Amino acid sequence: MQRRHFMKLTGMLATLPAISGIAATSERTASPKKQIYEWRIYTLESGGDGLDTFFSNTLIPAYNRKGIKAGAFVPYKKEEKERRLLLFVYPDITSYYKVKREIWKDTAFRKAAQPYFDKTAPAPAYFNFESFLCEAFDKVPSLLTPDKNRTLFELRTYHSPNEEANQRKVAMFNKDEIDVFDKVGINSVCYGEVLAGPIMPAVMYLTWYKDEPTRNAAWDKFRTHPDWQRIKNLPEYANTATRNTSLFLSPLPYSQI
Repeated sequence: MQRRHFMKLTGMLATLPAISGIAATSERTASPKKQIYEWRIYTLESGGDGLDTFFSNTLIPAYNRKGIKAGAFVPYKKEEKERRLLLFVYPDITSYYKVKREIWKDTAFRKAAQPYFDKTAPAPAYFNFESFLCEAFDKVPSLLTPDKNRTLFELRTYHSPNEEANQRKVAMFNKDEIDVFDKVGINSVCYGEVLAGPIMPAVMYLTWYKDEPTRNAAWDKFRTHPDWQRIKNLPEYANTATRNTSLFLSPLPYSQI
């Protein structure tokens, strides 16, 4: 009996190196944690000076205290109705939920923000804001910081006809399209599958450029690049995006991206 127990234990111990090797391999090949992006697009009721002051001096510093970086943008070309766009970068979905709740328990934020809230309650600074919650792509799981000489950003939204087509569009970016961007000078900042928002199913992504001529030259290269010519008509990518919008953006002085 004792010998049988000894032999069984010996056999179990012999498998430990193999089990450890499998675990180590799994850890090495596991996908990195993907960031969560929250886009807020504010449509203003009047001039944006007061809102900019609130964002730069109160709201963004409160998010920074919780480890959340924020980008701040304005449309590159003047619009009839002014807009402001904020991009909050969370390490994961749990952090997004936690910050959403804890920001209202931040006494420093509440004290600094209350005069602004009191002033704008009877005279709103913005009509409303649209919110898009996005999960980063596998290919670019975390935001890439642009160079300091960036003057132009481009926010693109691709709307798919259904959820399955949207998944194929995400796969198209992960497997092929972002690689072509890298080759032609379309500089990536972040890519996200929209988890919740007013436009779904969709993906949103942000790129940056030194200036508008640089941007136009990069996209001209992309359209004629042999890799794009190869992949754009592949059957697995057919009908992945039926509508798309493009918005040129300028970074505001207080933007952290």
